[in-house]
Amino acid sequence: MAPPPRLRSTENEAPGSGPPALILAGRAFVRGTLQAVEFAVDEDGRIQSLGRIRRGAPRHDVGDAVILPAATDLHVHLREPGPDTKTENLATGTVEAALGGVTLVGEMPNTEPPVTDVEVLEDKESIVNGRAAVDVLLYASPTRPGSLDGLARHAGGFKIYLSPTTGIADVPSLNEVPSLLDRLAPLRLPVSVHAEDPRQFRQGMDAKAPPDWNVERPPAAEAAALLPLVSAPRALRLHVAHVTEAASVTRLREAGLSFEATPHHLLLSERSGKSAAWKVNPPLRSERDRAALWEAFCRGEVPSLASDHAPHSGTAKEVDFARAPSGMPGVETMLPLFLARVRSGDLPLSTLVAAACDRPARWLGQPLGRLAPGHRANFLVVDFRARTTISARRLHAPCGWTAFEGWEGIFPREHYRDGQAIVLGGEYVGRPVGRVVRPEFAPVPSPGTRLVRPSG
Repeated sequence: MAPPPRLRSTENEAPGSGPPALILAGRAFVRGTLQAVEFAVDEDGRIQSLGRIRRGAPRHDVGDAVILPAATDLHVHLREPGPDTKTENLATGTVEAALGGVTLVGEMPNTEPPVTDVEVLEDKESIVNGRAAVDVLLYASPTRPGSLDGLARHAGGFKIYLSPTTGIADVPSLNEVPSLLDRLAPLRLPVSVHAEDPRQFRQGMDAKAPPDWNVERPPAAEAAALLPLVSAPRALRLHVAHVTEAASVTRLREAGLSFEATPHHLLLSERSGKSAAWKVNPPLRSERDRAALWEAFCRGEVPSLASDHAPHSGTAKEVDFARAPSGMPGVETMLPLFLARVRSGDLPLSTLVAAACDRPARWLGQPLGRLAPGHRANFLVVDFRARTTISARRLHAPCGWTAFEGWEGIFPREHYRDGQAIVLGGEYVGRPVGRVVRPEFAPVPSPGTRLVRPSG
């Protein structure tokens, strides 16, 4: 196959370009291939042009490393506001994101108090400003119908929980979901759904290990919860969180819906560990189910990768399994784990960039995730030779543990936000200039047009 043609800046330039403020040069993942490229970044932190760049700005050549777009994590729980901010908070969690190559996080609403009205949302915005290392999109919980219009003017999206979880006790029944989705559709915001039907749970099991948890909250609960979602209003920006089954992948693709899978459901099974450290919702599945989900991901059938970063202290995880909270840290290790899979030849780089960078950013309506003129200059510099062994003592999560202890990872060497370095040499060097963002969408498609197609 012939190499791709060298890009010329005159053909790849954003309108209204002035003198560049920075030139970044090296091998970059552009238009689905790795090729030698030079990027001009303007004073506003946008990619001005790419190709053969004129002189006149500081130039940084990354050498043998690879330039990638920074990732977007659709699904994190940073625990603030709440009673246990020593285990995690917006400041620590966004630094972890920056070090893991994530430039934008979608922060979930099940904090204490939960984000169910504008006042709580505004309080949460004030926590982000001046403390976040990367940008944050704030989800709200649509549990109070009277507050929806106000929330829609401030929130970045909505999160629906179909089963109770940390901070969310009031959940709609599956019979109520269609009317709720009808009310949300005109608000034009992304809607993420935790899809488990509690009527399928097996109560009173007294689970003692992850295999018991998989029986107590079986795959049938996920399958049942998808029923009202696949017939949702066509213009609704609907997304299903943490899918665990290959059958769900097939069903959601056929319906043209957006969805995500997590590193723990793709890489871990119910037999990966015995303690409550491996307790998550939905549960880790059988090795057969995990392998089928991984194969679907490698084929590019899973639109998005998201961490569902939900850290708890080691002490909280050491109680009896049935009483332990669900969740594990992951925003810092998500991309490095999968970059290592690219290095080993198990995963195409194009599949990873689409699932971790491009599609999540587009889903949230952000000019990120692509190395293209007009997009924000949020770059990663990755040296695929710099493999490391993941260790909790080297990570930055205050919870102090990881389910991926001893796994191989490739961490970004550099991370740029709007053309400014926030990670250099694998160390955080940025300032807390992350901001709250909201979707920047094009007009909602006409009825009958799906926003995410199965082929995407």
